[in-house]
Amino acid sequence: MRLHLTTQVVLLTKKHMFLRHSKYSIPLLLTVLLFGCSPENKKEKTLSGYDLDTPEKFFMPESIFEISGIAFNKGNADTVYAIQDEEGKLFKLGLGVKKQLHTKFGKKGDYEDLAIVNGQVVILKSSGAMVFFPLAATDQEEIDSVTEWKHVLPKGEFESLYGEETTGNLYILCKNCPSDQAKESLSGYILNLDDSTKQSTDFRIDVKQIKEKAGKMKTGFKPSGLAQNPITKEWFIISAINKLIVVTDSNWKVKETAQLEGGKFNQPEGIAFDNAGNLYISNEGSDVSEGNILKFKRLVK
Repeated sequence: MRLHLTTQVVLLTKKHMFLRHSKYSIPLLLTVLLFGCSPENKKEKTLSGYDLDTPEKFFMPESIFEISGIAFNKGNADTVYAIQDEEGKLFKLGLGVKKQLHTKFGKKGDYEDLAIVNGQVVILKSSGAMVFFPLAATDQEEIDSVTEWKHVLPKGEFESLYGEETTGNLYILCKNCPSDQAKESLSGYILNLDDSTKQSTDFRIDVKQIKEKAGKMKTGFKPSGLAQNPITKEWFIISAINKLIVVTDSNWKVKETAQLEGGKFNQPEGIAFDNAGNLYISNEGSDVSEGNILKFKRLVK
């Protein structure tokens, strides 16, 4: 609603009678007129090195409508490897190319994230079980050389996996574990690709540090994807439930957060980086949108 300037001054003067005799009343009133009706400042949508407002968008084929995880082999962005959370299929596609290839590795299930480490594809189930098979076998229509680790993680729900090429370490974040206090901290685990019994010291993320930067979270922090920036070695963690991205240092201390707009990030489940440090976030589709992958170029100063 537009009001004439004189009308606004009269209304504000009635509301703020204590300003009537002040020599500063006109400047103050003008300040209110100029800024008082403007919307509240929105949370910054730019992370250090990335502008979350300007992604390049790649729509996914219908077969990957419910895309739940993405990964690159050694950071090579020519081919995206993806899974969807209901079928035991690994998809291979080029960004911007609707055609996709896939190979079947298992029965229907709840598959949440994947990593490619030292020539092995690792797929994480929500139960914490993990499936392994050679990357070279993905040229086949169906893979018969599949290994599965069960009960290597505590009871809980897991959606975040990252594989470190140099060490063969697998980093897993808990989304919902009975041992965690979700509003205070969440637990992470490190396994080694060569030995399921070799588990290094658990690590934890202080949710209170996230709240200090992002504000209140009714459900606590519920991660759905994890990746390490190859340039800065910072950890990037996304949450579909919280519509939030969290950045920590290499020791899991929270550095910054950013809200993920619902219109752009329908259901952010997957996250990955390429060799150049460009950031990729995948979103499941909805009634009005296809599944997609958003690419955010690394901003070089």
